[in-house]
Amino acid sequence: MPPLRYLTVYGQGNSLMAANIFENRHVMARMRLYHSPGACSLAVHIALEEIGCEYEPAMLRVNQQENKRPEYLAVNPRGRVPALVIEDDKGERVLTEVLAILTYLAGQFPEKGLLPLEGEAFARSLEWMSWLGSAVHQTGARTIIRPSGFVDDEACQEKMREAGRLRVRASYEDMNARLAGRQWAVADQYSFVDSLLVVYYRWGLKVGMDVRNDFPEFTRVIDKALARPAVRRAIDQEGIAAEFGIEEGVT
Repeated sequence: MPPLRYLTVYGQGNSLMAANIFENRHVMARMRLYHSPGACSLAVHIALEEIGCEYEPAMLRVNQQENKRPEYLAVNPRGRVPALVIEDDKGERVLTEVLAILTYLAGQFPEKGLLPLEGEAFARSLEWMSWLGSAVHQTGARTIIRPSGFVDDEACQEKMREAGRLRVRASYEDMNARLAGRQWAVADQYSFVDSLLVVYYRWGLKVGMDVRNDFPEFTRVIDKALARPAVRRAIDQEGIAAEFGIEEGVT
């Protein structure tokens, strides 16, 4: 495992409903991101590139079951990505789940303004990310991509795929309507929510949906996101630029 590199982490004690949910301290930390190409971990990969901090990327290929290897299960026994290893004066610990990691990073780097941390805008950000991670991911995309994770019977798997396609399409219609007339998903400012939407746009393409033509408002927002250098760096590093119909390494 390659050595971790140092970065400076700033916390400024942002709050919601009078609860101090972020640390107010300045520490030296080291981070390693475990991720898989095009998985939901891409949102965290983009986030780290947007922040511009140093971190150690550790790529796993979920489609080759590398996330089930003993050395990774020692990091995250659930065998899921992403996992962010944080090491500082408190010791080493692992943070998992996209929503938790993105919220943590936003709190550590509030000066970047990449996620609203107060009031309704923060709540709307959580609303978006919670819905994407549950209704769209777990009960939608996963039933199409890996129905074997739910049932063993092949006939049941095909029925699950059919139901998943209907559910995912309804979700994309919902996203398209919510993004209509907006610059970005939340507060008309680019945020980590938009980096997560890049993931779901790709998944729509992967399952054979004509996302570009059927969901023009969604496409408009994603095209703007794909024009961001940090988004392109993450996509290029994961080797998935062609899946978006763009040339690798060209910004």
